[in-house]
Amino acid sequence: ETIQDCLARMKAAGYMPVKRFEKPVFIENEHGDIEVLRQEIEFTGKKIPDAFES
Repeated sequence: ETIQDCLARMKAAGYMPVKRFEKPVFIENEHGDIEVLRQEIEFTGKKIPDAFES
């Protein structure tokens, strides 16, 4: 899922992002070295008050 897809899904569910966490995911290669495989992005959402919904 793309970041834009996630944010659109949050908005459709009535939430807005208030925090974003990025956590690296590591993997050990064939030489025993540690490499970053990818970043996991996690959002913390807050319910949008009904007054702001359109």
